[in-house]
Amino acid sequence: MKIASKLKGTLLAAALILGGTACAQEGASSSDGYDQGFRLGFGVNAGVTTGDYFNWSLGGDVRLQYDMSMRTSLTLTTGYTHLFGDDNVPDLGFIPVKAGFKAFVWEDRFYVLGEAGAGFAVTNDYNETAFIWAPGIGYANEVIDISLRYEGMTDFNADQIALRLAYGFKL
Repeated sequence: MKIASKLKGTLLAAALILGGTACAQEGASSSDGYDQGFRLGFGVNAGVTTGDYFNWSLGGDVRLQYDMSMRTSLTLTTGYTHLFGDDNVPDLGFIPVKAGFKAFVWEDRFYVLGEAGAGFAVTNDYNETAFIWAPGIGYANEVIDISLRYEGMTDFNADQIALRLAYGFKL
């Protein structure tokens, strides 16, 4: 049952990424005069977990984004996420390291994002490193980025749905 659920989630993430890529190809490329470059964003994340052991999550992140065109970007995200456990389960803190692809699909403001990477446990007696995959949707302008994502993890039994509020700027 869990395998089928993870397979559905993986297929959904792939569809979001491929759909975003197809729509994003209509946008401007570097040859159209768009100034490619880097952006840096600092975000705060809060979410609810879907597993049995943890109730909610809170964290912060730093995202480096390289704009390949007006509508497509590559991302590298890291930070810290704290999962708050039930009464009998100790909290879990981990450092996610994810690479991703972001594609603006509507009015150069609304986007889809797919990320994958690893989560390194850093608190209590947790020694696992989990594979993380995270499809999401969001809204961004020149400085504000608001997104909602599903973050699946292989080993922490703590998949989550999280809201990210971030401030970003060009480097």
